Amino acid sequence: MGLRVLAWGLGAPSTALLYGSLALFISILHNVFLLYYVETFVSIYKIDKVSFWVGETVFLIWNSLNDPLFGWLSDRSFLGSPRSGDPISLPVVVLKRLRALSVSGPLLALSFLAFWVAWAPPGLQFVVCLCLYDGFLTAVDLNHNALLADLAVSAGDRTQLNFYCSLFSALGSLSVFMSYSFWDKEDMASFRLFCVVLAGVAALGFSLVSRLLQQRFQKQARLQDEAAALKELCVGQTPLAQDKTVTLGEYLKQLSKHRNFMWFVTMNLVQVFHCHFNSNFFPLFLEHLLSDRITAATGSFLLGISYIAPHLNNLYFLTLCRRCGVYRVIRWLFLLKLGLGVLMLLAGPDQIYLLCIFIASNRVFTEGTCKLLNLVITDLVDEDFVLHRRQQAASALLFGMVALVTKPGQTFAPLIGTWLLCVYTGYDIFQKDALQDVVPPPALPYPALASTLRQGCFYLLVLVPITCALLQLLAWSQFTLHGKRLHSIKSLRQGSQPHWPQDVKAI
Repeated sequence: MGLRVLAWGLGAPSTALLYGSLALFISILHNVFLLYYVETFVSIYKIDKVSFWVGETVFLIWNSLNDPLFGWLSDRSFLGSPRSGDPISLPVVVLKRLRALSVSGPLLALSFLAFWVAWAPPGLQFVVCLCLYDGFLTAVDLNHNALLADLAVSAGDRTQLNFYCSLFSALGSLSVFMSYSFWDKEDMASFRLFCVVLAGVAALGFSLVSRLLQQRFQKQARLQDEAAALKELCVGQTPLAQDKTVTLGEYLKQLSKHRNFMWFVTMNLVQVFHCHFNSNFFPLFLEHLLSDRITAATGSFLLGISYIAPHLNNLYFLTLCRRCGVYRVIRWLFLLKLGLGVLMLLAGPDQIYLLCIFIASNRVFTEGTCKLLNLVITDLVDEDFVLHRRQQAASALLFGMVALVTKPGQTFAPLIGTWLLCVYTGYDIFQKDALQDVVPPPALPYPALASTLRQGCFYLLVLVPITCALLQLLAWSQFTLHGKRLHSIKSLRQGSQPHWPQDVKAI
C-alpha cells in the first residue's frame, strides 16, 4: 500500500524511467569501486605482488564463469519448445528478472562495503571481496541488461530505454566527484561513512524500484491469457516448435555456429580490455605525464569528467543511432579512436593541451562505445531467437555467454599493462618507491629515469588505442547483423511480441 501511495505521489513514473533508474544505483557503487579498490589494497592494506596476481587470477576464472552460469540457471527453461514444458509468458519472464533484482541489488550494496574495512589478511580479503562483489554485480547486470531485450524489440524503443540508463548513469557518476572530499589514505573513517551512505541509497533504491515495476507487470500478467500469450510469442507457432529441451552442449554448439555472435565477442573482448586499461591506468598517466604540468585541481577535474562525460556523450550517440544505426556509429567511433591515437603519436608527449584532451577523450569515447554494445547484444538476442526458434528469447543467457568470452579482458588489462610498463621502463607499481627500483644503464642519472618512465607511459597511452582500433575494425567489418538483415530479424521477432500496455510497448 505504501508503495502505491509513493508511486501516485511521484506521478506514476514511466516504465522506461524506472528501468533507467536502476542504472543509477549500479553506477554510484561501481564507479567508486573501480577508482579505489586497487589503491586501497596496494597502498593501505599493503597486499604483496604474489597475492595480487593470485587474486586477479582467481577473479579472472570466477568473473568469466559466473555470467554464463547465472544466465543458464535463469534462462535454460526458455530454450526448449512449448511442448517440452509449461507455457511461459513474457510478463512472467519480466517478473522473474525483477524479483532477482530485488534480492541481488541489496546484496551487491552489502558486498561493496566489505572492501573498505580490513577484516582478514590482505590476500584472502582481496579474493573474497572481489568474488562476492562480482557475483552479485553479475546477477544485477544480467537481469538488468536482459530486461532491455525483453521490454522492447524495436531499435527506437531500446534506444529510448538505453537513453534513460545513460542519463541515470551520468547522475551516478557524481559519486566520483563527491568521493574526493572523503578519500584520505591516512584516515579512512570519513570515506567509510560515505560508502555506507552510498550502499544504503543503492539497497533502498533497488528494493523500491523493483517492487514498483513488479506491481506494474503483475497487473499485466493477470490481464493476459497464458495460452493466447504463448501462441503469440512462438515464432511460426506449432510447426516451428522444437521437439525436446536444448541441453547446454547443444546450446554451445548453436552459439559456435552463430557467425555474428563470434565476430561480436572477438571485437568486444578487445573493447573490454581497452575500457579497463583506461580505468586502471588513468591515474598513472595523469601522474607521470601531466602532474608537473597541470594543477591538482585540473587533474581531479580530468579524472572526474572522464567518468561522467561518457554517459552524457552517450545521449548524443544514441541520437545518432536512431538516424544512422548502431553499426555505423560504432564503426565511426573505432575510426575516431584510430585517428586520435595516430595524431597524438605524431604530436609527441610535449604537447600538453593536446595530451590532456587525448587522455580525457580516449576514455570518454571508449566508454561511450561500451555503452552502445548492449544494443548490439539485444539484436543478437533477436537473431538467436529467430534462428533457433526459441520458446522465449534467452536474453540473460546470451548476455552471460558474451561475458564468458569478453570479461577476461578486465583481468588482462591491469596484468598486461603493468607487465608492459615494467618491461619497457623497469617501473614496478608494487614497490613503495618504484622509481628507486628501476635499474638504469650505469651512466643514466636519476632525472633520466623519470623521463624514461614518462616516455614509456606515453607510448603505452597511444599505442594501445591504435592497436585495439585496428583489431576492432577488422572484426567489425565481418559483422553482418545490420541493414536489411537486421530489419528482417526484427520483423520476425516483433511478430511474436505480445500486446504490451502503451506505457511499456511505446516507451
